[in-house]
Amino acid sequence: MNVDNLAINTIRVLSAEAVQKANSGHPGLPLGCATMAYTLWSKQMKHNPKNSKWEDRDRFVLSAGHGSMLLYSLLNVFGYDLSVEDIKNFRQFGSKTPGHPEYKHTDGVETTTGPLGQGICNAVGMAISESYLAEKFNKQNFKVIDHYTYTIAGDGCLMEGISSEASSLAGTLGLGKLIMMYDSNNISIEGSTDIAFREDVAKRYEAYGWQVIKVADGNNTEEINAAIITAKKEDKKPTIIIVKNIIGYGCLAKQGKASAHGEPLGEENIIALKENIGWNYDPFTVPEEVKKQMESFNKVAASKEVTWNKLFEDYKSTYPELAKEWELWFSGKIATDLLENESFWSFDKPMATRQASGVLINRIAKLVPNIIGGSADLAPSNKTYMKDRGDFSAEDRSGANMHFGVREHAMAAIANGIYLHGGLKVFVSTFFVFSDYMKGAMRLSAIMKLPITYVLTHDSIGVGEDGPTHEPIEQLAALRAMPNMVVFRPADSKETAAGWYLAIAKSEGPVSLVLTRQTLPLYNGSSKEALNGGYILKNSVKETPDVILIASGSEVELIFKASDELKRKGIDARVVSMPSFELFDRQSKEYKEKILPGNVRARVAVEAASSFGWHKYVGLDGAVISIDHFGASGKAEVLFEEFGFTVNNVVDTVLRLKNK
Repeated sequence: MNVDNLAINTIRVLSAEAVQKANSGHPGLPLGCATMAYTLWSKQMKHNPKNSKWEDRDRFVLSAGHGSMLLYSLLNVFGYDLSVEDIKNFRQFGSKTPGHPEYKHTDGVETTTGPLGQGICNAVGMAISESYLAEKFNKQNFKVIDHYTYTIAGDGCLMEGISSEASSLAGTLGLGKLIMMYDSNNISIEGSTDIAFREDVAKRYEAYGWQVIKVADGNNTEEINAAIITAKKEDKKPTIIIVKNIIGYGCLAKQGKASAHGEPLGEENIIALKENIGWNYDPFTVPEEVKKQMESFNKVAASKEVTWNKLFEDYKSTYPELAKEWELWFSGKIATDLLENESFWSFDKPMATRQASGVLINRIAKLVPNIIGGSADLAPSNKTYMKDRGDFSAEDRSGANMHFGVREHAMAAIANGIYLHGGLKVFVSTFFVFSDYMKGAMRLSAIMKLPITYVLTHDSIGVGEDGPTHEPIEQLAALRAMPNMVVFRPADSKETAAGWYLAIAKSEGPVSLVLTRQTLPLYNGSSKEALNGGYILKNSVKETPDVILIASGSEVELIFKASDELKRKGIDARVVSMPSFELFDRQSKEYKEKILPGNVRARVAVEAASSFGWHKYVGLDGAVISIDHFGASGKAEVLFEEFGFTVNNVVDTVLRLKNK
């Protein structure tokens, strides 16, 4: 047996043994894909196992993340910081080998995958970043950005609609350095893919504008290697290599069957697997011949980075200003302290917060040159277009405005990939109600703590005539329930500036900016204190107010006016703007007591959305004016009146509380 085949079988056996030891996992994909993955990693992929953060490495995404043991076995065999002991602890609490690959948890893992199709989109985002950064930094004789993005995807990934969205855009953009290796094994959990997936994938991808290459034998290293070489020669189209694999290959009792997918093979079948492939080693063994092969590989891999490092040193001497930009862009920091730049915070007239956001995006675009972003075909409505920054396209890689088309879910997942690549800050946008379409990718942003900015406009029943399908009700509560997600719903332009400052300066975790369609006042009392999540916008005359009125976004105007009416009735009200639950909850006990003193039990919260979540601020004695049903089609002012978002209703609610 030659060393390549021995290494491939090492990957197979390590994977099967780890799943068996854990009594949990998915052995079918690692057994079936070991040959194509090893061939890619050993013969074509540019990577240095001793430095998994090398900027010009090729990126690898296991989109079919349930097959995580394939990735962990590769990382171990190739010499990344992942030991055999880590392999033995597969799927155990606190181990470096969790059930699905996790970003920043395991050396060499580029992104968290598992929800099928997401990894394909991440790979598209990484390829976008590579081409954008290459256009920015590469000079003649200095190709400091020159790498490929590879992903392994399965039948399930291609069934998910998100893969269609992302693949369509990738073809439109002509991402020639994106290569997908499709594990075509015709099996899913329920059995043969014929029961639900009979389309011609090759024709589908040809229609998307991809190069299509077919490999008939997934165990033929030469055929696979030749396919990758051919894929790399095509620089105008992404490539899908359709590889015919056998799920659970080598385990004769299970190969080609659904039972190989997601359950341990069983001790007897592992013994039979080893006999079938001629494996005569102790459990969890990497043969010495394979170790020596990998030592040789690592010397060559390290030398490639040494060569690149020398190139970059010469680059710094020849292009010192670009090199400084490089360092800043890849640091994840921003060049300008926006908090101290007063022009960033200044507005001279009332406007919708989506409009204020548009102004701020263009201010940021001048201060933060590595920002890139766009909308799901709604930039004119979302106000997200950056002036004088161009449009990213197949013809122009220098444009910073992304046109994602009507592809909300893929847009968010692609944004994750753009950021994960390194070097860029990214925002995406759509109507707030369509955050539902994006939720799977937004959740992964939160799990990975990626500082993606989500610009979500048309935030309430103020959308009006578009009706209940376009009027968000439960979306605020849903996003607020998401760990690591900061939801920020500003009441005016200055608060919007605070939200954008938070989003652009944040190094960990996504921010959702929830913005109005309708014009809002510009308050004298609004300030950077909005960064605390909640603050006193208008204080009571007395040290201890008679009532506290709390709201976010457009409803702050309502409680502001209600406080004036209550004053005429002899009731002293404090007005608290609460743009972000998450930020407020992080404040000290002393700060929270100053804003919402515990001895003031008369509290009313107002928000044109679900009441869910507000009761923790108003308590058992307080009240919430909200909308716990879907909206309707009609003019915004009619809907607000109809559903109780009026000064009179706020005042009446306060009076009822005071008269209890």
